[in-house]
Formats: sequence, C-alpha cells, structure tokens
Amino acid sequence: MYSDPNYGQQSSGTTAGDGTTSATTQIDSTYTSGSGEGSTETGYNADDFVESSFTLSSTVKIVFGAVVTVTNPLKGNGVSITTDGNNVVINATVTGVAYDISGGTSNGSLKIYSDKKFELNLNGVDITSTDRPAINIQSKKTAFVVLQTDSHNTLVDAASYTSLTDGEDAKGALFSEGQIVFSGAGSLSVTGNFKHAIVSDDYIRVRSGDLTVTSKVKDAIHTNEAFVMDNGILSLTSADDGIQVDAGYAIINDGTLNIEANGKGITADNEDENPDVTPYLVINGGNITVNGQDEGLESKGDLTINDGQIVCKTSDDGINATNNIYINGGHIYAYATGNDAIDANGLLTVTGGIVVAAGARQPEASFDCDARTFKITGGMIVGVAGATSGPSATASTVHTVVLGSGTNGGIVHIEDTEGNEVMTFKAPEDFSTLIYASSKLKSEINYKIYTGGAVASGTDFNGLYLSGTYSGGTNAGSFSTSSMVTQVGGSISRG
Repeated sequence: MYSDPNYGQQSSGTTAGDGTTSATTQIDSTYTSGSGEGSTETGYNADDFVESSFTLSSTVKIVFGAVVTVTNPLKGNGVSITTDGNNVVINATVTGVAYDISGGTSNGSLKIYSDKKFELNLNGVDITSTDRPAINIQSKKTAFVVLQTDSHNTLVDAASYTSLTDGEDAKGALFSEGQIVFSGAGSLSVTGNFKHAIVSDDYIRVRSGDLTVTSKVKDAIHTNEAFVMDNGILSLTSADDGIQVDAGYAIINDGTLNIEANGKGITADNEDENPDVTPYLVINGGNITVNGQDEGLESKGDLTINDGQIVCKTSDDGINATNNIYINGGHIYAYATGNDAIDANGLLTVTGGIVVAAGARQPEASFDCDARTFKITGGMIVGVAGATSGPSATASTVHTVVLGSGTNGGIVHIEDTEGNEVMTFKAPEDFSTLIYASSKLKSEINYKIYTGGAVASGTDFNGLYLSGTYSGGTNAGSFSTSSMVTQVGGSISRG
C-alpha cells in the first residue's frame, strides 16, 4: 500500500518493511488531554429566557382562515389590529403581551409593530404569502417565538415583495428588526423564496424546538450580529449559507444541527471590516453535520471547538479560520474534496478530542497553518491529504509521526514492538501524506507499520478505529520516536 519511494528513508531510525504479517492486536482508544485554549463563551443572556424575563399580562388571539378572527382584550388600551383580507397588522405600545397565532392562509401575512418585547406563540399556524414576508416584525425589541407543544407551524414568503411599506426593510420569510429567541416544544417549517428564510437585523437564539429551514435563494438563517444555539433541532437547506452572521459571532452550545448548503455551513463574518467587531465561532457541544460546496465551519476571527460530534463534508475547507483554531475536545471529522480539511491562517492548537481530517491532493493539506505554529498537547488526530503542516517540536507535548502514501479503503496500523496498538485507520481516500499524533506514541520507542489486514468487532470514527481487534496486516516498515515529530514519508508543508 505504501508507494512512496522515499518511505523508510526520510528519517534516521526508519526501515523498510520485511513482509511479515501481524498477530492479533487489541485496539486501544485512550488518549490524554492538555489544558484547553481559546474561548469558552456560551453567549448566556438572562434576557433571552422568556420564562424569567417576560411577565405576561394579556394574550391576543389571531386565527387565520377564510376570514381572520381576532380576539383582542387590549383594544383601545395599547394594541390595535387591522386586517386587509388575510394580511394582519399589529400596532402595540404596551408590555407583557402574547400573540397566539393559529389557523391557515394561502394568501396572507402577519406584521408586528411593538414598542416593547413580546411573546409570539405559534400554535398550529400555516401562513403563505404571495407578495411579502409571512411574518414581518418591524420592532427592535425581542420577539420571543414560542413553538407551542406538539404544534406544527409553516411560514412561506413570496418570490418577490410587491407590498412593502416605504422605508422598511424586509428580506426573509420570517424577518425581524430585533432579536428573535426561539423556544418551545413544537415544530416550525420556514421556506424563503425571496432572499433568506429566517432573518434578524440583530441576533437569533434557538433554545429549543424543531426547525426546518429552507432558503431557495440565499441563507437559511441570516443575522447581523450573532447566532446562538442552546438546544433543539435545526435542519437547514440553503442556496447559499446555512447560517450567516454578517458582523459578529456564532455559538453552538448543544442540540442537533444538520446543514445542506450550496455555500458555507456556518460563518461568523465581519463583512464591512468594522474595527469594533471581532468575529468568532465557538462550538461547546451538539451534533453538527455540514454538507456544503464552500467552507463547512468558518470564522473570520478565531474558531474554538470544546466538544461536540462534528462532521463536515465540503468542497472547500472543512474548517477554516482567518486567525486561530483551537480544538479542545469532541469528535471531529473534516473531509474536503478540493482544499484543506482544517485550515488556520493563524495558530492551530489541539489539546484534546478525536480529529480525523481528510484534505485534497498536494498542495492541499489535512492540517494547514502555513508556517505558523501547529501545537499538539493532547487528543488524538489523524489526517490524510497531499500534505500536512508540521507540528512544532518545541511547543507540542504529544508525539507525531508523518507517513507516506496509501489508498482509499486501505488500513494502516501502527504498534510497538511488544504488540501494543497505537493507531488503526482505514483511509477514506487515496493520499500521499498521513499524519498521526496521540499520547499513545511514546518517546524513544520503536514502532512497526502494517498495511492491509482486517478489524474484527470494531467501532470507528470515520475510519479511525476506537475498538476491536486487528490482524492479518503486512509489515511495511518501522520507525523510532527519537524526536517529537518523526517524518517517515509524505510531505510537510512549510508555508
């Protein structure tokens, strides 16, 4: 399997294989972790909790149907409601109001003006508009969108907006000038036909709920300042980005997030290059899957992963940051068919977690930080591509080995001379460079490399086996860890 003509000749202490086969070896998934680096920001804001920051005093009910039925206990006392067919406009000046919305219309909309924050209870509503957003919130105050338990709600906007008030902005099926905070135990389906699907000119937070969001033109979720997800389920399909933050940050604390994007999966940007804005992306947990044509996870500043189950399959970089990338935990798989799997334009630091990175052919890399510091102090990483950045021998405290070429579906297995397993990996693609690092590699130890063979009763994370027994491989060479970084074959990019 190893076809690199320099295999076994690029580092002192390496030898070519002798053709012998391996005995049965138990696979070991243990590794150590270093001290975490980067951000631990969760985006906590007590004002985002409707149950503690909002005092309900009155409920207004609006039922869509052949005609709109309105029950307004605050008529003449701070809430006025007008209707034009199935287009409903609310004007509110009082606090503590909840709007309970239900029923259906194929030619209607809801527009809200409010001087105070309010609760918007979606209670089995289905709104399709033919000339404007489905829900248009012209208020800079917080809209607490509560998906009522077991309710199913649908919002669809028009393909062109022909009935907007002059001077007002609206660019999505569910649009708000202010913050949108989702909660509740119901579901919501939003389809954007004009531009984006869900938009806030401030920030969006998802605390709970099951949201299916589709944009046929631009982004599924678009915000000016921030996006935070605490829990719930988000299923996003977009003609452009899954989640786009124009000038701010994105934080994923937990929940399930599935993105199918023609552009980027999640991006924290600074589009206007405002010197007062520091974009960043932090992932503290959750199950995240991105399939995209552009970057999977992107930050125009720093990017930190503290935990979570993350799979990014993209054409461009799987994970990318304009500045530093910090990986402190989680299970991360980045697979890029046309670029680097993980690309930091600053420091690249791994202190924990399990990372599998597969990049494109040379000059693209599995791990890329150009000539900047690549530091590994914990975790377990394996990468395959045309090249890799080389970890710093002085900054790292975990040993690394760089090997030569292999083929898609082939197993590479490393064990010490006493038969203790160090790595067993089934490659997802042809490659010319493999990098592996973990605390299972010790100093001044001789190791054997086997190719082929099979794993019985095994479990793996995208090809990196975490349990089972390996046997039947052919010895393809050996090396000794006489330094922190040992290069047996392959290509280490120097920037």
